[in-house]
Amino acid sequence: MLRIFACAREFMASYGNAGQWGSGYPSRELVLSDIEAGNAFVVEDESGAVCATFCHILGDDPTYEKIEGKWLNNNPYGTIHRIASDGTQRGVFHAVLCWALERCPNMRIDTHKDNLPMLHLLEKEDFTRCGVIYCHNGTPREAFQKEPKK
Repeated sequence: MLRIFACAREFMASYGNAGQWGSGYPSRELVLSDIEAGNAFVVEDESGAVCATFCHILGDDPTYEKIEGKWLNNNPYGTIHRIASDGTQRGVFHAVLCWALERCPNMRIDTHKDNLPMLHLLEKEDFTRCGVIYCHNGTPREAFQKEPKK
């Protein structure tokens, strides 16, 4: 997983987004915490090799309590955090999203304003921009939500 996060940091930096994860995010301790909580997942390619990782949390996210803007609804939701790929497979975000929506059809996610590839994917997957939230360290993130289809 740490190898995949390193690949993702390089990719983000190459697209002008070197600041979102910095040099050491997520830390080994945070990854271990995600694993221990049962929130860390991996994506395997056809050969069984791990090519991506993400954190999926069901329930309230404390950083989403305050938003400059408005969420689409206040129903129970899932959140995708720390999604990263080693770049060897296409369609990883779509596959992760489909998996997550099966578990909770009301999904929230956030990203840095400079993360243009993720912003494109969120638009492609019909997420709605709801406003700005602030991480634990005070940095702003663009906040999105996808409601269940009616």
